[in-house]
Amino acid sequence: MLKTPIGRLRLLGLLEGLSLLLLVGVAVPLKYLSHDPSLVRAIGPIHGLLFLLFVLNTLRVGVEYHWRFATTTWKVLLACIVPFGTFYVDRKILAPMQKDGMNS
Repeated sequence: MLKTPIGRLRLLGLLEGLSLLLLVGVAVPLKYLSHDPSLVRAIGPIHGLLFLLFVLNTLRVGVEYHWRFATTTWKVLLACIVPFGTFYVDRKILAPMQKDGMNS
């Protein structure tokens, strides 16, 4: 998975999606139920960093693989804005692209 730029982008998408799951599913409920925001303070910046890395790497991979913005790049970028969209775009766009060696 880490041998190709698309593989690294897929890993970043997975980590970004998992960090959002931890943030929304564990840290935020604990913040409000136990009045302890420490987990949000820890996971929030990590999720933010992973989000930014996903955006920057999407742009880099898009340029490197000559993706057409109108057909591919915008969909992958939108995935990190829509909650858990990185899981969807991984399955529908990135995994098949990596498997087939496609670059559009």
